[in-house]
Amino acid sequence: MDRVAMLSEILAQNPQDEFARYGLAMEYCKAGKVDEALEEFRKLLVVNPDYTAAYFMAAQALTAAGRVDEAKKMLSDGIVCAKRSGNAHAQSEMEAMLTELG
Repeated sequence: MDRVAMLSEILAQNPQDEFARYGLAMEYCKAGKVDEALEEFRKLLVVNPDYTAAYFMAAQALTAAGRVDEAKKMLSDGIVCAKRSGNAHAQSEMEAMLTELG
């Protein structure tokens, strides 16, 4: 069973599994399936809006797909999340990426 199938099976049994949801999104990113990845990141952020890494990785996927305006919005939301949760490292990474995107 491949990773996507395995993670999908876990999520079928427990749709609230944040780790599996993030993993599935990342597998879709690796496969170049940006829309599928973004849908999984969206589902994850609905369940846990403080899952800071999801914002950053979604922004990277959007940037790779040439969807820079959407990436900037995701980064801005992620920076707010990082500040709220006290994650200074993630905040600085997202701020740097946002600056690079202009």
